[in-house]
Amino acid sequence: MDLRSNYPYWLMKNGMISPYPSLRSNINVDIAIMGAGISGALAAHYLQDCGFSIAIADKRHAGMGSTAASTAFLQYEIDTPLTELCKYVGNENAIRSYSLCRKAIYDLQAICKKNDPALDFKIIPSLQYASFPAHIKDLYKEYELRLKNGFKVKWLDMKGLADKFCFDAPGAILSEDGGEVDAYILTHHLLSSFYEQGHQVYNNTEVSKISHNKKGIVLYTKEGYIIKAKKLIIACGYESLKYIPHKIAEVHSTYAIVSEPLQANKFWYKNSLVWETAEPYMYYRVVDNNRVLVGGKDDPYHHTHIDNARIKHKGELLKNAFEKKMKHIYINIDFSWAGAFGITKDGLPYIGCIPHMPHTYFTLGFGGNGITFSVIGAEIIRDMILNKKNENAGLFSFNR
Repeated sequence: MDLRSNYPYWLMKNGMISPYPSLRSNINVDIAIMGAGISGALAAHYLQDCGFSIAIADKRHAGMGSTAASTAFLQYEIDTPLTELCKYVGNENAIRSYSLCRKAIYDLQAICKKNDPALDFKIIPSLQYASFPAHIKDLYKEYELRLKNGFKVKWLDMKGLADKFCFDAPGAILSEDGGEVDAYILTHHLLSSFYEQGHQVYNNTEVSKISHNKKGIVLYTKEGYIIKAKKLIIACGYESLKYIPHKIAEVHSTYAIVSEPLQANKFWYKNSLVWETAEPYMYYRVVDNNRVLVGGKDDPYHHTHIDNARIKHKGELLKNAFEKKMKHIYINIDFSWAGAFGITKDGLPYIGCIPHMPHTYFTLGFGGNGITFSVIGAEIIRDMILNKKNENAGLFSFNR
């Protein structure tokens, strides 16, 4: 499955940062990680100082699957509103899930500050506006529930939106806790640190078979080499679904564009993340100070190869939708691409183990919060491997 089509902005901007070799001999490690995207890199980061020998293998080059195509919105709001999530998992679990996503944003901030100031991480507000007057009632209930449970939110009416964001909408929730990051360069930075500590990273190493036994795991590569490990972490995003015996997610296609540089570098209130209540929703943010990223126009399916003509068409739809909303900003498309997008029944990720694959852990951060879910997954799986109790593991388990 191709997880992206055409050339995403982050890949063209950063290029191939850190080349790694393919596996050319049999190896034996404590922990093997399948997938060298942001999920695998974060799992490696959380485990790299725990005394294990670890190897990461990816069938592509590191970071060049879904990570390169990520639009890197960092939000604690998941695709299922808090009011709706309470109906799925109960009030306590729903509020804790939202709180963990908020914490993950600041955990990422700490990781980025510790590693390098050039990782393009920023804490910025997030705005969700009502697409239609009929959405106001439910959105205001969402605002009240978040406010009641300690989330830093404000309600903006039509005048407040016009003053701060220069567009018309019936109302919106403005959240203080949002962020953005270059997920591709962050992935490479984490892998570089991991590699420098003596662990192993392999590009162009496709696992064709997984064998389980009482002692651990044996991975057989397409080229005929073997990786023996005591534990396995599967962090292959949507491609991980083939290892799950039952359906846990729908895979859709999503589209994004990045504009040419514009003369201004401040376009609306604090250049916040902006998204709407309609489904599928349009979202946009500012990148590199003076480019605008717009995403959305999802298709309810995903093909291995998405035709460039379709990507171009979707890009024009996104441009037109953005300009219709932000009438004072005209953009020219500089980059456009498509990617895979997973949707679960409750909007939450799947993290943990399944019975028929012993010694194996999954970190599957589906939905619009893939990066924050990956932070949560890395922490939970580290604790599982260390036999340390994690009170949040049950929230995202396969048997929830």
